Amino acid sequence: MADMNFTGPEPDLNELLAARPQLGLHAQDGLCLENVPLNAIADQYGTPVWVYGAQTMRARFAALRDAFAAETVPMHIHYAVKANDHLAILNLFHEQGAGADVVSIGEFLRATKAGIAARDIVYSGVGKSEAELETALSAGIGQINAESAEEVDMISAIAARLGVVANIALRMNPDVDAGTHAKITTGLAENKFGIAAADIPALYARASGLPGVRVAGIAMHIGSQILSTEPYRHAYGKGAEMVRALREAGQSVEVLDLGGGLGIGYQDGPGLSPAAFAAMVRQATNGLGVKLMMEPGRYLVGPAGLLLASVILRKQTGKRFLVLDAAMNDLMRPAMYEAWHGILPVDAAAFQGMATPADVVGPICESADQFAKDRILPDLRPGARVALLDAGAYGAVMSSAYNARPRAAAVLVDHGGFELITRRQEPEALWDGEIVPGA
Repeated sequence: MADMNFTGPEPDLNELLAARPQLGLHAQDGLCLENVPLNAIADQYGTPVWVYGAQTMRARFAALRDAFAAETVPMHIHYAVKANDHLAILNLFHEQGAGADVVSIGEFLRATKAGIAARDIVYSGVGKSEAELETALSAGIGQINAESAEEVDMISAIAARLGVVANIALRMNPDVDAGTHAKITTGLAENKFGIAAADIPALYARASGLPGVRVAGIAMHIGSQILSTEPYRHAYGKGAEMVRALREAGQSVEVLDLGGGLGIGYQDGPGLSPAAFAAMVRQATNGLGVKLMMEPGRYLVGPAGLLLASVILRKQTGKRFLVLDAAMNDLMRPAMYEAWHGILPVDAAAFQGMATPADVVGPICESADQFAKDRILPDLRPGARVALLDAGAYGAVMSSAYNARPRAAAVLVDHGGFELITRRQEPEALWDGEIVPGA
């Protein structure tokens, strides 16, 4: 099971640990997140359990913000709610000054519940319904990134009926290959997202004359888990060319929304450097005189979260299996994307033990329920705890109750302590709301 962005030998336990300053290993307490022992969390709340580091998220937001400040590039940062929509996390980024990027009315309502003002929210996504648009416009949403001519007409009709003005940006598909997994690319012509660049000028001109619509500018998003600045440089160059062409045609262009997608290091690499990204943005947009916006998600929350699990049993059938109490219903990424997640034992002594290959799997009745194949790990006995790393993004938000498995609890680590932010789902809640006719 290999991440498509990972080549070369797999990092060992100590290399994984060394690459993550938010983690530490204490001789007696074992593996810690932000100096809080994971064993203490598991002792109190059981496993599987999501664990998030608040200070790690704050530090990553500050690193991105400061990188743009160093390049004297004013950047409006909107956290991509789809990466992790927990109210506690949304509130944390709101306190740091972030807006929100949402792709459904549920995410919009979550963001406002967490204290983010509607005017600081960008609504993206290819399939916004009339009811969703009406709710967002009635609440005074800041910007809608329109993905088609048909959507522009929908927005105009709804806004005119409500007597409001919708600020929109046209999402341009730049047809740029970001070099990521096929299931997370969004900027190719074959993808469902955005409007072909050739169609932008005519639609921009027509939309500018529609009732209830104010066309603010251009939006882009080319994919997720991007580890090089080059795809961005190519795409943003096309975006800058479009801004200039529209202005030459007499259109007003005030906004260039750059999207998100900054990759992180799932193995022992650093991921995409905020400083390199900010420098590239400055070069690509120099002299445009537009309001710059971006919507990072994974970069901010991915390394801040982990899934804490326990070994149920060891199984030997010609090869070694470690069966965890966590499963693909908890962390879907390995099954869906062949994604690679580091796995560390929580016990400090295990780091010194002899390590051999093992498949790390869950208890679900699917062959895809596998977290790692032939991973070099020590002899972990039933009851031993492990941390599945870099699971703060697209982990809990993609989880389900498949196989009637209750959803896991979640804990936030902050200021040397920890606090429950999601209760473990009770088994009875699995069928709450269901109706048996005639019963």
